[in-house]
Amino acid sequence: MPNVPKNFTGGIISETPVGPLTLIFSPLGLTNIQFGNLSEDYEPAGTLFETAARELAAYFAGEQTRFSVPLAPCGTAFQKRVWALLLDIPYGETRSYGQLARLLGDSRLARAVGRANGSNPIPIIYPCHRVMGANGQLTGYSGGLHRKEVLLHLEAGNTQTDLFSHCEDTPRAS
Repeated sequence: MPNVPKNFTGGIISETPVGPLTLIFSPLGLTNIQFGNLSEDYEPAGTLFETAARELAAYFAGEQTRFSVPLAPCGTAFQKRVWALLLDIPYGETRSYGQLARLLGDSRLARAVGRANGSNPIPIIYPCHRVMGANGQLTGYSGGLHRKEVLLHLEAGNTQTDLFSHCEDTPRAS
């Protein structure tokens, strides 16, 4: 990761089920979560980092399903609308890109929703891992499909739900 802009702070969570996470903050809140120990070119983040680290630890332990750390992602108005929809997908459930597009008012936006999802700078907290292909198949994830699978199984294990129960067009065993 290149140098972090001035007045941005950060921190690294070394051990999680998906590997190390680098968290970057602006004065307004969390701007990025990146997979891996990517940089140490920042000032320590202090209270915001401590809050995010505590909430992420509780999430990974199955004790927390929503986050309160302030978020300050950079993105277009459309991307921010998609990311806001991600927060409405319940813990342990999934949705399809088409379902999110319909919530935006136009089913033809499924690919644009996919691109916005792929540009999500704050994975896990904006739970883009909960979005699947129309037939319930795993599709791209910025941290790799293996991490998406870990997150989905972690949530399903804590809720005992069928990961694909809310995706459209998912074939069901009879």
